[in-house]
Amino acid sequence: MAENEWLNKDFYKVLGVSKDASQADITKAYRKLARKYHPDLNKTKQAEEKFKDLSEAYDVLNNKEERRKYDAIRQFGMGGARFAGGSHAGGFDASGFSDLFGNAFGQGAGSADGGTRIRFSSSGGQPNMNDIFSMFGGGAGQGGPFAGARGNDSYREPPQPERGEDRNSKITLTLRQAVKGATVSLRVDGRQFRTHIPAGVHDGQRIRLAGKGRPGRNGGRNGDMFLAIHVKDDAKFTMSGDDIVMPLPVTVGQAVAGAKVEARDLDGETVVFRVPSGSSSGDEIRIHGKGVPGRDADLVGRVEIRVPSRPGLALKRKAKEFDEESGDFVADLAQER
Repeated sequence: MAENEWLNKDFYKVLGVSKDASQADITKAYRKLARKYHPDLNKTKQAEEKFKDLSEAYDVLNNKEERRKYDAIRQFGMGGARFAGGSHAGGFDASGFSDLFGNAFGQGAGSADGGTRIRFSSSGGQPNMNDIFSMFGGGAGQGGPFAGARGNDSYREPPQPERGEDRNSKITLTLRQAVKGATVSLRVDGRQFRTHIPAGVHDGQRIRLAGKGRPGRNGGRNGDMFLAIHVKDDAKFTMSGDDIVMPLPVTVGQAVAGAKVEARDLDGETVVFRVPSGSSSGDEIRIHGKGVPGRDADLVGRVEIRVPSRPGLALKRKAKEFDEESGDFVADLAQER
């Protein structure tokens, strides 16, 4: 569209924004209306014409230089410029537009006192815009500083924000780190960052690190990182859900009579298991609250009855006496076998 048609087009009104709207506000308004009137979505003739008007308005207002020209021309044509009287026909005082017109008119355009006063002959109330444009080396819309306004013959969809791709990574933890949680260092694209692994993660689990994937495009948000967890085996402890399980070796006498048995937990601190009388190997004794922190979980001692690998004659004799005193217990075990 030629610049001399700008006087008849209120681009701000077309987009529904104020004259001091920011570039972001203009783009936001255009995208909203474009989705409503785009020919692919709205097949009516009215929508097609509306979409053309929107594209014209956006092409001009979204370009800083084009918008400056448009504002100047609109102000001039709507009476915002000042016309000076004198012995000649009415003249236009371009002092308010010296940055726009000064270079085109050269030194001859100035008044005797050094001001920038330009006079145009005019037969009517408003100056002829074609006369103004012709002074720039061409007709309206052809060459000169006002040339280059884009037409409405093509539509270019502004780039849409695109989310970045996700990425996968992995990390190996000790059992204690998995139980207690840990702060670890990771490296992505040559940059190192620290992140917290929550307490109670399990081998094979994946956790999501928001925003640590590949960068987004056109202002879109970053993708995420999915971190696969591998937990190394521990010689003593295992996890069962949120419980921590450990072996609890006891003697025959402790298992039969019951006892308070001391052991060390995952942190190396002393804990006391209360072994009930008549306990057997495989029985589980719990200490509440000693599992994964923050969970309703336990430290579980799994009873293992141990005997000396080389018992003496006296101990063997007492063991036989123990079996004899056990009554039907030995026979019952034989039936289970």
